[in-house]
Amino acid sequence: MNHPSALIADDEPLLREHLRAQLARLWPALDIVAEARNGAEAIELFDQHQPAIVFLDVHMPGLNGIEAARALGRRAQIVFITAYEQYAVQAFEQGAIDYLVKPVDPARLADTVQRLQERLGRAPDAGMSFDSVLERMANELRQRAGTRTWLQWIKASVGSRVRLIAVEQVAFMRADGKYTSVVWDEGEVLIRKSIRELGDELDPDRFVQIHRSVIVNLHYVSEVVRGVNETADVHLRGRAEVLPVSRSYLHHFRQM
Repeated sequence: MNHPSALIADDEPLLREHLRAQLARLWPALDIVAEARNGAEAIELFDQHQPAIVFLDVHMPGLNGIEAARALGRRAQIVFITAYEQYAVQAFEQGAIDYLVKPVDPARLADTVQRLQERLGRAPDAGMSFDSVLERMANELRQRAGTRTWLQWIKASVGSRVRLIAVEQVAFMRADGKYTSVVWDEGEVLIRKSIRELGDELDPDRFVQIHRSVIVNLHYVSEVVRGVNETADVHLRGRAEVLPVSRSYLHHFRQM
């Protein structure tokens, strides 16, 4: 017999641990298959494990919980976890998802567990305005994050020198194990920082992740060509490289 599975995404380790412990008491059969520290990692781990349920913190670095929910689409039952109830309530009122307010109350979590147990086996609700609600919530979160300072320079060691590369000159970045290859106007360098770490530091209005291993500068994108199975290719201005867009990140270009 297959046990129901879930993923927990929250940038606070103690909150992930607390939620896991609460769920273990309330729903012993639930299998927590993965824990993510941000939205991008949640998408990556979702694609690996395909859990039936995703608990998503709304406020996470880089890709927030709302944007991650949009990327996941209707492939899972989604429960938002937030310290700002007004955001989650907007979506909950559409009947499409559930939400939990931090700190998570055990009695409220028990209600959520019961609701999820009733929903499992059915397709996630397809409220007509669910997508528009998520879009509005994502915009509100971006406005709140408008005062944040994003990464302006990338430091790259070249022999005995340290090269400063302005991020606006970077066309794209590609994961290379624990390192990242940075491609900019004057060449390509390898830096000792993961693509995941960079994703959390870059302005999301300029840079978006389009594949688990690729972040692209939107200012360099000339066209996006749709492929098969909800994939696409990104072509760049003045460059020969063609970058892949995986299904989980195609939503970045649906509204362009």
